Amino acid sequence: MHDSLNSLLRLLPLCLACACAGSLSGCALVAVGGAATTIAVANDPRTTGTVIEDQSIELKASNAIADDQELKTRTHLSVTSYNQIVLLTGEAPTADLRRRAAAIVGAVDKVRHVHDEVVLAEPNSLGTRSNDTMLTTKVKTRLFATKNLDATRVKVITANGVVYLMGMLPADQAAVAAESASMVGGVQKVVKLFETINK
Repeated sequence: MHDSLNSLLRLLPLCLACACAGSLSGCALVAVGGAATTIAVANDPRTTGTVIEDQSIELKASNAIADDQELKTRTHLSVTSYNQIVLLTGEAPTADLRRRAAAIVGAVDKVRHVHDEVVLAEPNSLGTRSNDTMLTTKVKTRLFATKNLDATRVKVITANGVVYLMGMLPADQAAVAAESASMVGGVQKVVKLFETINK
C-alpha cells in the first residue's frame, strides 16, 4: 500500500504536466522535467479561472476554424491564448481567408484582443513546423538559463522562425527575455506580446 502511494506521488508532476500541456508556458518544460512544470504552474500569474478560460478559448477558436471548410483545407493556423489575449499564427493563401480567421477567433467569448500574425502564404511544410518546435525548445532552455528572469512566466510560440513571447512580466524582465531569445541560433525575429506588470 505504501509503495503504491509513493508511486502515485512520483507521478503527480507528470500528471500536472499533461493536464497543462495545452496552454501554459510550463507545458514545454515536460522535456526538462515534471518538477519544473509543477513550478511553472505554481508561478503562473493568472488565476486558475483565467488559465481554464484560456484553454477554453483555444479549443473553441480551433473548433470554429475547423468548422469553416475552406479555412480547414486551405490554411494552417494555430491559436494561443494567454490571459484572454489571443495570438493567431500560421499561413493563409489569401487576405480574405486571413481576415475571416481573425474574425472567427475574435468572436469567441471572453477574447479581449487578437494579435493576427498569420502570414499570406500556402501552408508551410512539416519540416518547417518541426524546426519551429525545435526553436521553441531551444528558446525555452535558454530563457531558463538567463539571469534576472522568471522564465516560468514566459510563453514561447514559434512560427516560421519568428519567436513570439507572451506572458505577464515587469518591463525589465520582458526586455531581458526578448534579448535572450534573440540570441538563439535560427531565430529570425522576436516579437514581444507581453502584458507589463509591476514588480
